[in-house]
Amino acid sequence: MTNDNSIVRQIWGDADVILLVFAGSAAEFALNKAVDWLFFTGKLPADPIARLFSTVRYAQEIVFAPEEEARQAVGRMASIHGGIERKRGYAIPDWAYRDVLYMLIDYSERAYTLLHRPLLPGEQTELFEVFKAVGAGMGVPDLPTTYADWKTDRQTHLDRDLERSQFTDRLFQRYREQLGSWRYDLLRQAMAVLVPNVVIDHLQLPKKPFLAHSIGLYRLLNSLGLRSVVQRVLLPTEYLGQIRALDKR
Repeated sequence: MTNDNSIVRQIWGDADVILLVFAGSAAEFALNKAVDWLFFTGKLPADPIARLFSTVRYAQEIVFAPEEEARQAVGRMASIHGGIERKRGYAIPDWAYRDVLYMLIDYSERAYTLLHRPLLPGEQTELFEVFKAVGAGMGVPDLPTTYADWKTDRQTHLDRDLERSQFTDRLFQRYREQLGSWRYDLLRQAMAVLVPNVVIDHLQLPKKPFLAHSIGLYRLLNSLGLRSVVQRVLLPTEYLGQIRALDKR
């Protein structure tokens, strides 16, 4: 679905960008009115970090594989979701599928912009088209046709589909248990830098996160070849190997 010079490959081949994509998504989807689906299988609340890595593997397979293999990966993803729907006895709402696609588009752009640079208009279109193709391959209806239309529909979904619930608080409790207190606080800082204001308000995230002022330091340390040192300090050591394996650059 992408070529060697694709901006989508640059985004999804950078471990640091991917971690930020999922920091934003972890915040927003905890608020989604369809978040109860995550609790049906129990996999995400039991081990959110393991679930992150399995999701990234699917995403990277779609982004980096030859087109036919990418389509097969999308088909497997659709089949998995279909199996869950059959076990529960009813379908995941179409709007919930669109919400997830929209999150991946939005946080891909936000994370890359934060760590590197803003996307050019053509790159924004490419990012949208790749995930639109994923949605179409999964049979998601009523997808917007252009990046501009997506921006409008994205705001509609943000305004309509978010609420704080018991599931939100249970997920955040699991984040804290897995990460420990200071890394959990760092996660909330990262969320606050990335997510839209409506998500910040629902989750009571810091309004002026100190992490926003540390991005320049990150870029400096990265340019000095100290990225692995920063990762070792900030990230849980038991996951360090899997995190570094996300790099495809």
